[in-house]
Amino acid sequence: MSVKILTDSASDLPLSFFEENNVTLFPLKVHLNDTEYEDLVTINPKTVYEAIREGKVPKTSQASPLAFEEAFTNMAKNNEDGIYIAFSSQLSGTYQTAVMILQQVKETYPDFNLTIVDTKCASLGFGLIVKEAAKLAKENASKEAILEDITYRCKHMEHLFTVHDLDYLAKGGRVSKASAFLGGLLNIKPLLNVEDGKLVPIEKHRGKKKLLRRIIELMKERGENFERQVIGISHADDEETALEMKELIVQELNVKDVFISSIGAAIGSHTGSGTIAIFFLNKVK
Repeated sequence: MSVKILTDSASDLPLSFFEENNVTLFPLKVHLNDTEYEDLVTINPKTVYEAIREGKVPKTSQASPLAFEEAFTNMAKNNEDGIYIAFSSQLSGTYQTAVMILQQVKETYPDFNLTIVDTKCASLGFGLIVKEAAKLAKENASKEAILEDITYRCKHMEHLFTVHDLDYLAKGGRVSKASAFLGGLLNIKPLLNVEDGKLVPIEKHRGKKKLLRRIIELMKERGENFERQVIGISHADDEETALEMKELIVQELNVKDVFISSIGAAIGSHTGSGTIAIFFLNKVK
């Protein structure tokens, strides 16, 4: 029996991916207009971006503990082995909740073999990790081999991204208010990355063209063996810039492939529209 892969919607993979690859999805929750939605399942990211433009502030909450309990219990009853690849514990309580529910389920099913991985990654950064794990599971790789690959990719996954408005990230507590204030001055575009699972502003640039060129420079500095890896680009209602970025990457780096996806409603609730994020490995096996 192949290893079951589970993840949450903060991986920003399209809904079709979960259906086609038999990956269990735990949607994060999005609260908008006094209604609770399930990210990717019952709300479209565009709905969130339109609401933000109208001045509304969507809230998010972690995946349902009940959904974890049901899925874990069913797997335990069926003697299925699994790996839950989770959104960074620094950005959501989802990982901790899953760990707590697993401990409860193991009280009844002590032999249940599920491993929960805190990726310390976000958006398509861990979406790419999930994609590779699902591929290995389909090929009937051992649980140990899949975990080894996940651990390696988590350690070496780079996130480079820019947001249209740092104030929006600050409102959700994802970056400091001081960083947001500096970013808002003089139409300066911030460049951020993820360090130990947290969002950290690293540079500021004026103008989109300069910023995109700088991302390419940083990719060259930090990455290697691009011909052997798939580069991820996720965007918040800005496919045009995502395609522009893809063209630059293809021109400048000899990449194996580029995978583009939309940032989902949960992460988009914190970034607002106009976010562009690039994901790649800084070291390839």
